[in-house]
Amino acid sequence: MKKIIIGIISIVSWLNLSAGDEFCGLGNKAFKAGEMITYNVFYAVAGIYVNAGTATFSLTQERMNNVPCYHVVGEGRTNSGYDWIFKVRDRYESYFDTTNLQPLKFIRSVDEGGYKKTENVTFNQHTNTAVTNDGVFKLPNCVQDVLSSIYYARNIDFNKYKVGDRIPFSMFLDNEVYNLYIRYMGKETVKTKYGKFRAIKFKPLLVKGTIFEGGEKMTVWVTDDPNHFPVRIESPIAVGSVKVDMMGYRNNRYPVTSMVSFR
Repeated sequence: MKKIIIGIISIVSWLNLSAGDEFCGLGNKAFKAGEMITYNVFYAVAGIYVNAGTATFSLTQERMNNVPCYHVVGEGRTNSGYDWIFKVRDRYESYFDTTNLQPLKFIRSVDEGGYKKTENVTFNQHTNTAVTNDGVFKLPNCVQDVLSSIYYARNIDFNKYKVGDRIPFSMFLDNEVYNLYIRYMGKETVKTKYGKFRAIKFKPLLVKGTIFEGGEKMTVWVTDDPNHFPVRIESPIAVGSVKVDMMGYRNNRYPVTSMVSFR
């Protein structure tokens, strides 16, 4: 589920740029407080998909140290009938500045197939540092956490790019800075379990893990309207493959004009 969340998000190689050169100071034009999006996670072996889990993302507006911020909570879990195969109970939280979408605090509590981890990160934008359970870490400009990356990337103007272009940014996770990217793959219509959408397609560069392979094997489709929220994610995994479909949304900032038909 961690890599699914990272994949809804991600990503870029440096291309002789720093993330700060191109993307520092992106403002929010894509979402508003009160938004909630839900997903179903389907698992497949031999081409047969079963509904194995759910994920939700909810967004509120709060203040942290007197700074107005968005507070997003992402939760992922396997359905009880599939817990015996690989039980997942994950909760991610991010607080990020409303003005520049830079993270202020990140909290992670995961239980994935018996692997458990809790992480608490405080970001300091003025000193470009992160304080974690394990110490203080120096950061580049405009670094993102796992969840803030999703909402930051939703504000990218994909019309500026050509098919095949790589769009860079950096992410801090597990006490490391990852220089990742999204490869823009153009636009197409995609049919999901929820409906048919005109979509922007891209491939995020993934960090190799225990479930997902590294590289550009994941594909993400986001709405081709100002909301830019993901409607489908597909990826091979160690055994089989997964498909994640958006199954509900509310309090989005704009009408979902990209939806061609419902189911």
